[in-house]
Amino acid sequence: AKSGVDTNNNVQTQFVTNKRCPFAQKAWIALESSECPYEMREVSLYGAGGKPDWFWELNPKGTVPIVAVKNGSGGEDVVFADSELILDAVGDGRVTGKEGLLLMSELSEEENACVGQWRKMISKQLVPVGKSAVLGGSLPKLRSLLKELNSMLVGPYLVGEKITLADCAAFPFLWRIDQEFGFGGSAKDEGKLRAWLDKCMDTTSIKRTIPEQGWWWWW
Repeated sequence: AKSGVDTNNNVQTQFVTNKRCPFAQKAWIALESSECPYEMREVSLYGAGGKPDWFWELNPKGTVPIVAVKNGSGGEDVVFADSELILDAVGDGRVTGKEGLLLMSELSEEENACVGQWRKMISKQLVPVGKSAVLGGSLPKLRSLLKELNSMLVGPYLVGEKITLADCAAFPFLWRIDQEFGFGGSAKDEGKLRAWLDKCMDTTSIKRTIPEQGWWWWW
C-alpha cells in the first residue's frame, strides 16, 4: 500500500507529529492503516528555539499528535489535538480514509466492544504499569498484565482478521515493552502477543511508523 504522506497543497488532512512519541505513533498508524492522504509536519518538542507559533495556535497545550482537517467551505480547520480523539475521528469518518478501512461501523457489535476494551486497557492499565516497570517499578505486575492481554487476543490482529483501532492504540506501547523486556514465556503467557507483534511489524502501514534505531520516547 502507498504511504499516506502527500506533498500536494490540496490535501485536506495535516498531521503534526514527532516520530519519537508513542502517542503520536498511534495516530500515525491510524492514518496509514485507513489510507487517509495527509501532509506530515514534524515538530521538535524540546531543545533550542522552542515550538513554533503555528504549533501553539493549533494546540495551546503544546503536545503532539495533532490532526487538522481543512474545512471545505472555507471556515476554520477542525483540529483534533489528542491521540484518542484522533482515533475516534478516524473510526467515525470525520478524518476520511479509504472507504471501510478502520471505520467502527464496518465492525460487528462484538468487535466494537472488543476494540473499546482494548483501547481502555492500553490507556488505563498498560501505559501506567509499563511506565512504572521501565522506571524501576514492578516487572511482575507488567508480566501479569501482559498475560491478561495475551488471553484477550483473537489473532492474527487483536480482534480478528483485520487491523482495527485497537491495534493502532496498542502497538506503540507493546513494541516499546518488547524492546525493553522482550515477550517470553509460553503461548498461554505471552506467545500470542509475540505472534501479533511480529505480524504488525510485517504489516506495511505499521512498519512505516516504527522508530529508527536509536533514541525514542517511552511515554
